[in-house]
This record gives sequence, C-alpha cells and structure tokens, in this order.
Amino acid sequence: MWALILAAVFVRYRGRSLADWAPIALRYATRRAKGQLVWLTRPSSRPRREGLLHLPGTAASLRVVTSPDRHTGAVHDPHQGTLTAVVRVSSRAFALLDPAAQNSNVAGWGRTLAALSRTGHIARVQVLERTVPDSGDALQRYWSEYGNPGTHLAGPVYTDLVTAAGPAAAPHESYVAIALDLKAARRLINQAGGGLTGAFSVLTQLTATFDHSVRNAGLVPGGWLTAGEIAAVIRTAYDPKAGAALDQWSPGDRPEADPAAAGPVVLVEKADRIETDSAHHATFWIENWPRIETGAGFLHQLLFTSGVRRTLSLTYAPKGLDAALKDVQRKKATVIADAAERQRKGQVDSEEDNVEYADIKNRERELIAGHADVALTGLVTVSADTPDQLNSACAAIETAAVAALVDLRPLTWQQAEAFTNAALPLARP
Repeated sequence: MWALILAAVFVRYRGRSLADWAPIALRYATRRAKGQLVWLTRPSSRPRREGLLHLPGTAASLRVVTSPDRHTGAVHDPHQGTLTAVVRVSSRAFALLDPAAQNSNVAGWGRTLAALSRTGHIARVQVLERTVPDSGDALQRYWSEYGNPGTHLAGPVYTDLVTAAGPAAAPHESYVAIALDLKAARRLINQAGGGLTGAFSVLTQLTATFDHSVRNAGLVPGGWLTAGEIAAVIRTAYDPKAGAALDQWSPGDRPEADPAAAGPVVLVEKADRIETDSAHHATFWIENWPRIETGAGFLHQLLFTSGVRRTLSLTYAPKGLDAALKDVQRKKATVIADAAERQRKGQVDSEEDNVEYADIKNRERELIAGHADVALTGLVTVSADTPDQLNSACAAIETAAVAALVDLRPLTWQQAEAFTNAALPLARP
C-alpha cells in the first residue's frame, strides 16, 4: 500500500507525477466510454441562439455579444463570469531591433500588464501569435486595383508572380485578449447601468487604458475586433482552409464569419492530437522556461521555425499584491529553512537553492517597485494538413524549443481542451 502511495507521489512521467496523471486519464477514459471524443454537427442543425459560437467541450456556452455602439465585439463566458475583448496588434520586427530597444519594449509591456493588473478587474490577459496559410486575396485585390495586367511582357509576369506568391506566404497574426472579471468589477458594472451594458462600459475603459499604454511596448493596436471578426479568427483556427473564402466574401479588409459557424463541423480527439475540418493539431505545454540569463528574444527560434504552422499562446493571470507578497515570504522562509537544515546535518550548500533565493529576492523588489505578479501559462499548438506532416512539424518545433531553452510537454489526453485554450483568443484558464 505504502509503495503504491510513494510511487503515485514520486514517480514522474512527462513532467507530472502519477497522482496528477490519474484524474486526467480517468476523464479521458470516461469521455471515450461515452463516445465524446468525436464532435460532429450539421451546419443546418446548428442552434440559432443569438451569438452562440457552438464550440465543443467546456466552451459550448460561449457567445459573442456586441457593444451598444456596435463598434466592438466581446466573448461572454457565463460559467467563468468573464467578458473578453480581442484586439489585433502589429509591431516592427522584434529581432531586428537593437538590444536597448528590445529591453525598452519588454519593460513597456511589463508596465502595461501592471497597469491592467492593478485595477483588480482583470481575470486574464492572453497574447496569441500564429501563422496562417495566406489565401493571397489581399495581394490579388491590390494588383487588381493598382496593377496593369495588360502591360506588354511585364503584365503577365507580375500576374503569375502574384498568383503564386499569395498561397506560398505564411503571414503572422498577433492578438491580445483581455478578460474582464464580472464578479470583481461588479460595483463598477452596477454603477454603469448593470448587465452586459455596464460590463461593456467597464471593458471599454480597460481597452482604452491598454491602447494608450501598449504603444510604449512597441505594439500598434489595429482596432478591437467585432463579433464577426472574432468568429472568423476562431473559424480559421479550426479550419485553416476556410480563410480564403472568408477573405474573398467579407465586405471589409478583415475577414468576418457568422458566429453560429465559428466552431468545427468535425473534431476527433486522440491521445496526442486532434483532427478538425481541414487540419491536424497537437498542443504542447511550456513546462519550464529558461533557467539562465537570456535575451528578450529567446523565443525567436520557436516562433520562426521554417515550414511549421503554429500558434503560441501566453496567458497572464494577475495575482493580488498582498497574496503575492505572502507567497514571496513563504518561499523565502522555505529556502532559508532548507539551508539551515542542511547546515545542521553537515551537508553541502545547494546552488539550486541559492539561485532560487536570488530569484525570490528579485521578485520581491519588483513587487515593491510597482510591478504586478502574474501566473504565466505558455501553450504551443502545431498544425498541419496530414498526420505525417504533423509528426514532422512537431519534431521541428521540439528541436526549436531546445534551442530556445524551454521544455515542451505534449498535453496527452487533454488535446481538445488544450486546443481551445491555446489556439483561440478567448483568454481561458
């Protein structure tokens, strides 16, 4: 009996103890026994509840709502009690900046997070950066409007180049999702009229704060997404090949989709991957971050792995200042007590504890200086058209992760839920 208990606690597999794996395996086995690993739906049978996104799993109740001024959309999660707005951002190539500019941008991003966290009304902030197959529609539109295909010799050559260049490109898209905690902001929401109208009023103030402060981090907000644009981002995550049709038929410069059609038509979950409408996906958890001093652009090799279509999600969950300081004191006391115990037993010092103590002291200084304490979760989703291509892409991304000094762990038996959190800008926990 004791041997089983000790094994459950101390035996580790893929970075987790057997005790941690037990509920995950049990939930997966239960879903498999109930036939819940396959999600199928007919477009004609989708529910027509206003704004419902019709996503699989625990995201089934999410719906998009529109602000009273009709300019901004948001995702309402009644179970988590959040209202999430999404903005598309752009920036100069970070890797081409000098180290001083990179550090300045990183410090500016830290101040942006601190400003949002100190309000006490933010549940989570998610940064999502993805590569998508380019339909070439924007290039075709530009050539049709400003080009002259009838030009002798040059016209046909440019037409062929434009036709070939569009689908071959893999543009990068970056989004930031801000989730308002409806419970924490209840007083302000009631003062603003209550309900979703009041919540939108509070969320608008937070988005204005973000727009102002994020420019100091080298980011340029491209406008907060409407309900249809949010649905299009979700749709192209599940069905990358749908991007061409959305680009072609959307009235504006950015693709839009019907919220009822945002979810997948088919989703098949396996232990280490999922298969959706037109792609296969595998999601990894960034278990360990660099343990040594590194530059601000250490993720560059992971983000720009050649020939790999992937999505990187960084989710920040703010902590209260009092709770963060108490956590710092508790960890300091633990390290000091361990060192005293080793000294009493005549054991040698642990360099690992020395480094950990220095990190704790640095964290305490940053909290005192006004920075926010956040829990950071990093997820990476790799996508491909076929299972063999997915295997090759996963091998390439794991190799790039080693060069970036991070440890990736496949989220075995959790792929469907992990994909929702990693590939969609919903700022979910």
